[in-house]
Amino acid sequence: MVMKLYDTARRRVVPFEPGPLVTMYTCGITPYDAAHLGHAAVYLTFDVLQRRLRDLGHRTQCVRNITDVDDDILRTAREMGVHYLDLAAEEMARFDAEMRALGLLPAFSEPRATSAIPDILGFIGMVLDSGHAYRAGGGVYFSVDSFPRFGQLSHLDREEMLRLAADNGGNPDDPYKRDPLDFVLWQPSAPDEPAWSSLWGEGRPGWHIECSALALRELGTTIDLHGGGTDLIFPHHECEAAQSEAATGETFVRHWMHQGLVGLEGTKMSKSLGNLVFVSDVLKEWEPAALRLAILSNHYREPWEWRDDMMDEASRRLESWRSAGSGDAGLERVRACLDDDLDAPGAVAAIDEEVAAGRGVSRAAALLGVT
Repeated sequence: MVMKLYDTARRRVVPFEPGPLVTMYTCGITPYDAAHLGHAAVYLTFDVLQRRLRDLGHRTQCVRNITDVDDDILRTAREMGVHYLDLAAEEMARFDAEMRALGLLPAFSEPRATSAIPDILGFIGMVLDSGHAYRAGGGVYFSVDSFPRFGQLSHLDREEMLRLAADNGGNPDDPYKRDPLDFVLWQPSAPDEPAWSSLWGEGRPGWHIECSALALRELGTTIDLHGGGTDLIFPHHECEAAQSEAATGETFVRHWMHQGLVGLEGTKMSKSLGNLVFVSDVLKEWEPAALRLAILSNHYREPWEWRDDMMDEASRRLESWRSAGSGDAGLERVRACLDDDLDAPGAVAAIDEEVAAGRGVSRAAALLGVT
């Protein structure tokens, strides 16, 4: 059976048929606060996908970056009176411990934005040389007008793009922009912000540029699969695709995969709203494998609501699976579910049925990362 996955750019479920080595990139956290359930859902989705691909005989390389210099972390460090890299180190140690507890496969690479400044500078030079960027106000901007395929991923109209850009720090009113949708590749640093020397003056990277530079450095020109939460489709991933293809002249991503957002009491979880459920808080009371099961009971592509009673249900399910003992029951059914647009809830239900029939399901559960 051929694996099929929904592709965001094509807006339909399509065959996913990579070669023996599958290269993957998922946007990592900005380490200025604890990881929440939305983060965990994204990384569990990529984890289960890797497990199934490896089960099929592929090798996988999944890069997950660390955005350790941007507006959010600099603002938080300033408010706390700490160095931004000290804040990043503390939060990354906590994040890594939580992801290990949840049983995630180790990332192939977990590069920091600050480790890639030479790569970023070289990448910006490539975009400028290609004629898709311009210098203004001590910074460098990408010209969306120069790139006819801008919008190929999100398929949004201009009005919606402008709204989302404004909501996500894109600053459409920047007087140095030729077009309000143009985005920053390099920007001057404020007096109390870190700065690096460049041909365009002292400054720091824009938001989107690090992922393009890191993906190129770690995985090459074209990636098999890239993704993150649906909130990253625009502007982040749209801008990332445009600048990457402008720089290299090649397809940046063969398949785009995005995770539905996790909500709480009718509103998506977000740091700005302060309605987050942190992984660390859940793990104070519950076993990590139970939290993994609670998250996997929701289809990755659909937005879903967190409820506290989900952990009671997941804990009971975990105990029943373990009580069933070892065995191969349900393995082929789980494989078929995962090949059908990574249907983890269907896989969970299939294992439940095997357990109810008194059959051991250890191998099927292990394919979902549950031991």
